[in-house]
Amino acid sequence: MLELILPAAVACAESFADVSESTLLPEELEALGGARHEGRRREFTTVRHCARRALAEIGVPPVAVLPGERGAPVWPRGVVGSMTHSAGYRAAAVARSTDVRAVGIDAEPHEPLPPRVRGAVTLPEERERLADLGAGCPQVHWDRLLFCAKEAVYKAWFPMTGRRLGFADASVAFDPAAGTFRAEIAERAGTAPAGERTGSGEPPAPLLYEGRWAATPGLLLAAVVVPPGPAVRNRPDRAIRPPS
Repeated sequence: MLELILPAAVACAESFADVSESTLLPEELEALGGARHEGRRREFTTVRHCARRALAEIGVPPVAVLPGERGAPVWPRGVVGSMTHSAGYRAAAVARSTDVRAVGIDAEPHEPLPPRVRGAVTLPEERERLADLGAGCPQVHWDRLLFCAKEAVYKAWFPMTGRRLGFADASVAFDPAAGTFRAEIAERAGTAPAGERTGSGEPPAPLLYEGRWAATPGLLLAAVVVPPGPAVRNRPDRAIRPPS
């Protein structure tokens, strides 16, 4: 599924079944440490198995993928990527940093958000758009898909900025026919705090993101890719449609 919403420059791997912890490298086993929750151990293990499969597609030998700041994965030099896990699904996407500046992917169960969560993660204008989308295409739980899209945007945003992005800092609009979305970041989020040093020589993180989404009866996926220069085109020969 994931390759349907990613450009050709991005390699990906996904799994609908977990693998043994024996697939972890020693450094990863150490990072997993005393995590006692079995679900957490399975997620950690299988998503890194996916990451190494995706890295192999771009010619990177097996390496440990360790959690870094705020849990974001630390990729080998010259690689950007993102990982995600949901019930019964794990996936990773990677690319050479010469081809792609940032990648963000997220997977969520295809079910509605609890009302209190919906109110916390949506903006007033988003709630109006969600009502229109629900009337026109009720088979998609658009509120959960919006949450999924914002998570994907954040996963692309954080490695470029090192700063958190709140749900109120991004406004998302969907094109249900094209299977795409746009996320506009508030100016306040794009302004570095006084005294913050960037020092990387990288241009500022963009405030507009374009992504793609996919839906099945049980799973929602969203992906954002930030190109380093001219936009990297999504695969033109595959269109994502709402589930029937």
